[in-house]
Amino acid sequence: MNDTNGAGAPPPPPFPPQQPSASGRSLVLRVSRRILWIGTVAFPLHNITMVEAFRLRTDWGAALLRALKGLLGAVVLYVVINVMSGGEASTGENGNPALIVVLIIAVLFVAFKPLFEPAKPVLVVQVASGSTVTVTLPNMDELRQIADRIAYAIDNPEAEFTAVVHQYNTNNYGPVANLNGGQGNTGFKL
Repeated sequence: MNDTNGAGAPPPPPFPPQQPSASGRSLVLRVSRRILWIGTVAFPLHNITMVEAFRLRTDWGAALLRALKGLLGAVVLYVVINVMSGGEASTGENGNPALIVVLIIAVLFVAFKPLFEPAKPVLVVQVASGSTVTVTLPNMDELRQIADRIAYAIDNPEAEFTAVVHQYNTNNYGPVANLNGGQGNTGFKL
């Protein structure tokens, strides 16, 4: 028996349409004929190296770096505006730099807003090549059940199931697949 369940095996039934939801685009996650489908991305079950459901917390280091980059950009923007206006960019009494204060507040708001969001439950599937797919659902227990079912399907060729998950909100083109390494890797062609 090979991994395709025979050359004459019928193709899996068509995907149901993907509907938008409150937390992003819905994706069909399905195990069929030893293939894990997440939306339109297919992974052979024998290539899956990790399946994990956990709460994704915000990376404070990345947020701080983003804030520092934003502050540097705000200062550069202020200097450029000040030079182009002949030193008139400062307003208020005693020459207080109101523009730079507004820019700094805006940068800090944008940079640190994600830090105050609660941890988001995610399901991460990693394959032998190092690629990962990240999806989410509001309920952590459902994600753990899906992870258990994928792990069960890896060892049991007859296992098949379908679940609806949500795209992890980082792009608008489908599930997130991070491609790392490899020779000549150009990512997905859309």
